[in-house]
Amino acid sequence: MDTTSFIRRNKPAWAELEALLAALGKRKARADAGQLDRFAELYRTASAHLAYLQTYAPASETTALLNDLVSRSHNQLHAGGAAGQSRPLQFMLYGFPMLIKQRLPFVLLAGLLFGFGGVLGYLAIGANPAAIHAVLPAGMADGINPALVNSDRGDLNSAIMSAEIMTNNIRVAALAFISGVTLGFLTLYLMVFNGLLIGALAAVFAQAGYTYTFWAYILPHGVIELLAIFIAGGAGFYMGYSFFVPGELPRRLQFIRSAKESALLLLGTLPLFVIAGLIEGYITPATLPLWLKYCIAGLTLAACAAYYWHGTARGPKAGQSGGGMSAAFSGKGTT
Repeated sequence: MDTTSFIRRNKPAWAELEALLAALGKRKARADAGQLDRFAELYRTASAHLAYLQTYAPASETTALLNDLVSRSHNQLHAGGAAGQSRPLQFMLYGFPMLIKQRLPFVLLAGLLFGFGGVLGYLAIGANPAAIHAVLPAGMADGINPALVNSDRGDLNSAIMSAEIMTNNIRVAALAFISGVTLGFLTLYLMVFNGLLIGALAAVFAQAGYTYTFWAYILPHGVIELLAIFIAGGAGFYMGYSFFVPGELPRRLQFIRSAKESALLLLGTLPLFVIAGLIEGYITPATLPLWLKYCIAGLTLAACAAYYWHGTARGPKAGQSGGGMSAAFSGKGTT
């Protein structure tokens, strides 16, 4: 690969990182959350670029300059600068929604595959109800009884049940993410298969005349739960995509970088699963009017949309570059 073209293509990002580094170093008050997240993103990108240059142009002046920039940025992140200002909270408020926005095509792909599996499951059981035993696991298929959906579940320990639900859902999301090491193929299977299960269950309850009741028990927790699973699935798909389309970085470096970013996406889903588990443990089994459960589902969807809008609207704006690195790399790229 032509290192001169590589430098010319990426020096605007390095210049922007230099400008943000200078701004954060001079600023006395708390920095804007969008700037912090943009700074962290540019730092990760510059680190990957440095790894490339250290491999293909280790003795160049550009490599030395970029190494200095990455070192100073690292110190700013981890010595009380951008990192010392409630980073976990800032990540959940702004960084996580921005990551979702950046990887939205992969998240949507996970959702579409889940929906595709759901349609297949619904049509399969609708055409042949006996196929339920072929679609669902044996224990689940034998235990389905739509007539018991409104039965009293007050004797269940909701706290224990909520903890079990959270653990299971987090396990599913983690598996969807880890499946990225299979280049996304196992992630594809997981999305379609889990959609197949939901579609088959919906068909069983529809045949018994309990469609309205079924979704009233699914949607209050399912909106948040499914969104989190789609995000985790999108993280797995992005890892596979980065392997097949590495861009200008070596395939191994790009895959490692995408794995780190995808791990952040998975981390961000954990609070969502906690919320979904609490709803499923306490609200889903409660003897509430079904219309109220639909209202709760609508509120969770609105809350998720508002959270995403707030995080992305306050997120960083690209193109704010400064002059430090621009001066260092002005003119011809140095190799």
